[in-house]
Amino acid sequence: MTEPRFLQIHTLSPYTGTLLNRDDTGLAKRLPYGGALRTRVSSQCLKRHWRSAVEKYALHTIGGEELKAYRSRELVTHKVIKPLYDRFPDEVVKALEPEIQQAVYGDKGTTKKSRQTLLFGKPEIDWLAQEAVRLAQEAKDDAEAATKAAKDWRKDFRANIKAMRDSATLPAGLTAALFGRMVTSDPDANITAPVHVAHAFTVHEEEAESDYFTAVDDLSEDEPGADTIQETELTSGLFYGYVVVDLPGLLDNLGGNTDMAGAVLHNLIYLIAEVSPGAKLGSTAPYGRASLMILEAGDRQPRTLAEAYRRPCAPDTDEAVAKLADYLKWIDEAYDTGEERRVLTRADVELPRAERGSLADLAKWAKTLPGALS
Repeated sequence: MTEPRFLQIHTLSPYTGTLLNRDDTGLAKRLPYGGALRTRVSSQCLKRHWRSAVEKYALHTIGGEELKAYRSRELVTHKVIKPLYDRFPDEVVKALEPEIQQAVYGDKGTTKKSRQTLLFGKPEIDWLAQEAVRLAQEAKDDAEAATKAAKDWRKDFRANIKAMRDSATLPAGLTAALFGRMVTSDPDANITAPVHVAHAFTVHEEEAESDYFTAVDDLSEDEPGADTIQETELTSGLFYGYVVVDLPGLLDNLGGNTDMAGAVLHNLIYLIAEVSPGAKLGSTAPYGRASLMILEAGDRQPRTLAEAYRRPCAPDTDEAVAKLADYLKWIDEAYDTGEERRVLTRADVELPRAERGSLADLAKWAKTLPGALS
């Protein structure tokens, strides 16, 4: 295999009677494709569940506290300002807060509603908290002095926090190193995402129904019957998922640490195959695992295999895998890009140039890829 630039991950995942991802009206998200409406799960939803998973192969098991990150409009409020009230006079803290909020969130950052939801790593937050303590100490219980010190500090904020970021391996935490970060108030803080996630969609036309349900009041002395009557949407489907990892980009974001990059890929394979993007846990138990996973490593531009399902197929795993195999065979013949492949599947279908294995086999193989770049 040539030096791999990209790892492509394709999955087929089945779910029955669920509402995996809702839109603003409470209905399942949808996507028109090939003249047919499909059920969809957004990339934001998928990434959220992979990031926050709590299990054996969760991302947070890879490193220590320094790899943590927090996404919020109240990073400064909760992580920087609130702890100051235990150590310094209220008027000093109140004088510091507006300048620190605006330094982080921009000129409109003084109100929660106007702030961008930012992702900050623990090293960044710890640095901000230390700077806030230093400013409060320099003010010596004088609110006017605190205001002046904070205004002066804010003038050099971007340069100083950039210097801190440049000196740290993962200043924004592991989440930003994988999925990127955009900070509109400070473009220098932006991080390019090496993990690219497509919206998953059903390989067949949508299968949905409106579920009528009731709740009975156990203590009611009135006539028996439903106390609450509601409706919700339920869907079933076999979803095609697609993820691309820019391997040099991942290594760059991880400071060239091939061991950490390998651990990230290893765990990410497990998360993509096993973690369900499900809402309504208590009433639908939306837990499933991929019935197909294909890993491809190569040095050419990635390409989705979604075209295999432009014409909807039957909601059947064997047929869906067969269509994918046919399309992959054509891709190989037409473009000859030479990716090395590993596959996990329950279908009795041969995929071209793909070595079969268990999920553990696929994850172990993915773990070796960053080492091939060093």
